[in-house]
Amino acid sequence: METIQVQGAPTYYRCEPGILQKVPDLVKDETFTHGTIIHGSDSWSMVKPYIPEFPFAVETIPYEGECTHKEVERIAERITTTDVLIGVGGGKILDLAKACGARLDLPVILIPTLVSNCAAWTPLSVFYDEEGNFLEYIIYKRSTYMVIVDPGMLVTSPVEYLRAGIGDTIAKWYEADVLTSHIKEKPLPLEMALHAAKLCRDVLFQEGKDAVAANENTQCTFAFTHVAETIIMAGGMVGGFGDGYGRISGAHSIHNGLTKVPGTHKFLHGEKVAYGILVQLALEGKTDQIEQLIPFYKSMQLPLTLKELDADSLEDIETISYYATRPSESIHLMGIQTQAQVKEAILTVEKSLASL
Repeated sequence: METIQVQGAPTYYRCEPGILQKVPDLVKDETFTHGTIIHGSDSWSMVKPYIPEFPFAVETIPYEGECTHKEVERIAERITTTDVLIGVGGGKILDLAKACGARLDLPVILIPTLVSNCAAWTPLSVFYDEEGNFLEYIIYKRSTYMVIVDPGMLVTSPVEYLRAGIGDTIAKWYEADVLTSHIKEKPLPLEMALHAAKLCRDVLFQEGKDAVAANENTQCTFAFTHVAETIIMAGGMVGGFGDGYGRISGAHSIHNGLTKVPGTHKFLHGEKVAYGILVQLALEGKTDQIEQLIPFYKSMQLPLTLKELDADSLEDIETISYYATRPSESIHLMGIQTQAQVKEAILTVEKSLASL
């Protein structure tokens, strides 16, 4: 029997249009006396009109560009009297808030302002260096205290983040599938993780286009809310219930390799993961599934080639494949051992899709 640590959900979760108006009521019975809001400049400007005053004193600390260990140290040193942290922003800001909460042993409230990943749900932080290169991710024993998702606000965010979130979240199925297909007797938490992963794939294939259209027209439709929850909640449940069998494998290792190419830094996490799915499928010999993804990728404006990520030189491919196969990378969990295997898979994808 496989050993799995389950951290399936935050302590409290709400998702509904207008829920930010109710945040003061949601926390009024707590003993909080002082909160610190960790935010980006755009994200706090976006959220502030939606939230009435908190029933306790708050201070704000803007973050400075990346989720780094140095940034955690900087923010943690500024926090003295706080008894609750509030993260407001995209994935990197939410990861910072979780990291600071773990460092200071404080409860954390997360308010995502983008539908780009499941960072609001997952009890982990992804760390980068100051240049945006991936370093590591750390899983915390304590889950987030509260996650508040307001689709009425989120639908006003830039649509490219939703597209990237869809790319990141369909990877849940492909990465969980390759990690678990060899397990004949699957523990119940793993079965739940796989159901969530399949749900991610199916909902996004069926409703992703309608959700993008709603976002483009700033209309909070059922499809938009359904897709937002799929990315944030169902996406987070895959790793929350599947543990190491539901978090990352080949696609995210390719993403990590891509972060080492400077030209890719302007592209979003989910865009790079989406390309990583194609390379992972090539490594598995599942070229038929690559073909099936092409129309969906085109409709979502997700990258099909390295040229679309400004990373198509032979030197770039060398860099990507080298860093994607470092000893610490999750690609090894799917039985891939060498840089040469990854280079061959990348070239297979490039050769087959370059004419599209």
